[in-house]
Amino acid sequence: MKALRCDEPGKLSIVQRDVPRIGPDEVLVRIRRIGICGTDYHIFHGNQPYLDYPRVIGHELSGEIAEVSQGSAFKVGGIVCIEPYLYCGKCRACQLGKTNCCRNLQVLGVHRDGGACEYIAVPERNVVSVQGLGLDEAAMVEFLAIGAHGIRRSGAGRASRVAVVGAGPIGIAAAIFAKARGAEVSVLDMNAKRLAFCKDVVGVDRVFEVSADIDARLKATTDGDLFDVVVDATGSPKAMMQGFSYVGHGGTYVLLSIVRGDITFNDPEFHKRETSLLGSRNATRQDFETVLDAMRAGKVPVAALASHRGRLDDAPGLIPSWSMPEAGVIKALVEI
Repeated sequence: MKALRCDEPGKLSIVQRDVPRIGPDEVLVRIRRIGICGTDYHIFHGNQPYLDYPRVIGHELSGEIAEVSQGSAFKVGGIVCIEPYLYCGKCRACQLGKTNCCRNLQVLGVHRDGGACEYIAVPERNVVSVQGLGLDEAAMVEFLAIGAHGIRRSGAGRASRVAVVGAGPIGIAAAIFAKARGAEVSVLDMNAKRLAFCKDVVGVDRVFEVSADIDARLKATTDGDLFDVVVDATGSPKAMMQGFSYVGHGGTYVLLSIVRGDITFNDPEFHKRETSLLGSRNATRQDFETVLDAMRAGKVPVAALASHRGRLDDAPGLIPSWSMPEAGVIKALVEI
């Protein structure tokens, strides 16, 4: 079978692999769509902190059940998405139900070879039925679930004033699910086209193009109170540190971004505001189900999110261009 591998930073290739055999309690999925996300672009550019090369990329996956183990709840031909976080089920975090941050976590396409290939064998517990939805929707569940997880952790609700910083796919996902909870949502970014997408397609309440006077504009708009919840989805250490100043007194700051290096903040301001600081890693099955329910209810603009497409054979040439801001990618899908 064919697989898309990042051999080293800046080099992608199509390689041949054997079709995997399933073990006990595993299923074989014929991959039909791969969503290309920020992690894949970081791997290509050499700035993903948890990865060794070479690596078959891909963790936003949908496909069809091709083979099942004896006693499986799945039927051959069913359309599914894959929860790409392979957890141990034994560590303290798993025992507490926090499988997304398992001590021994292995993420497909990061810690081990991923699903940018024709077939993949995965534990049945990591396969999610998407009954009533199609392959495009199924391939988008994972990145949307990351945004949904961060918003759920934040506690945002109908009385909340939420600012999402960064209008890439994860930031858009956070905005979608903050709106779904009834929050008043603002989005900050330097890219006017992405801000227009958030306003016109997602339906956020306000957008702010980031410039030198952003702090003053946010204070003026909120009568100096700023935001109850701030969600960073920028992938920029500078922006992550700046985001502390957007949190209002008694507010919560959620870091969806992950970067190499340290993040610092002003301690007197942190304590004065009694800021709650939360990391948000991956998602859980609960978040996947939240996304699927929202899709079935028509609350996710799937067609608009899928801005770019290409074939697996063409992906080594397409991904470098898709990773450039000028390409205008919201979500690129590789089709098999």
